[in-house]
Amino acid sequence: MRIILASASPRRKELLEQIGLPFEVMTSHVEERISSARPDRVVEELSCQKAEAVAEEWDLSRLACPEGDREKGLLVIGADTVVALDGAILGKPVDREDAVTMLERLQGREHAVYTGVTLLYRAAGAPGWIRKCFHERSRVYFFPMTKAEIAEYVKTGDPMDKAGAYGIQGRCARYISGIEGDYNNVVGLPVGRLYQEIKELYHEKGSDF
Repeated sequence: MRIILASASPRRKELLEQIGLPFEVMTSHVEERISSARPDRVVEELSCQKAEAVAEEWDLSRLACPEGDREKGLLVIGADTVVALDGAILGKPVDREDAVTMLERLQGREHAVYTGVTLLYRAAGAPGWIRKCFHERSRVYFFPMTKAEIAEYVKTGDPMDKAGAYGIQGRCARYISGIEGDYNNVVGLPVGRLYQEIKELYHEKGSDF
């Protein structure tokens, strides 16, 4: 049984390692397309696109694998995270000015963080994939930040690869007044729920996990 994380995020990699799942990373190269403006639907769509892209690559490459590898089952995990403020999605900042603008909007306020997860499971010898999609939402509360504090944080470079222009597990933790929901979801992957969903998926197919 192989588990593939369809994400290059070091934070998601660390979270999966934390719960003891053996896995490998295969980055998905897919043009993101969304059909909804709702954050919960957006993250599920994007996580599904990432997982499907990796599953397709595996389908194309499995014929070149040794016979033993072809007979192994596979679970692909795709994930995507966005920050939503007043219903508007805040993705990763395009530059430092954009990061400053996002943090100015978030400071002193409450916002939501959504992570969508897609599981694509293919049992050994099975003809097709089984798909399961879900999302998790957490609420995050910011203390007020001065312009100088925002500028100092942006200067570290930490916001530039993160949805909403901040990382709750880094220096920005000093500005977080509280959260409601799963902390790991804010980091990038709700690993507690992920583990339970994987167990349920296996049990539905009569397998032990």
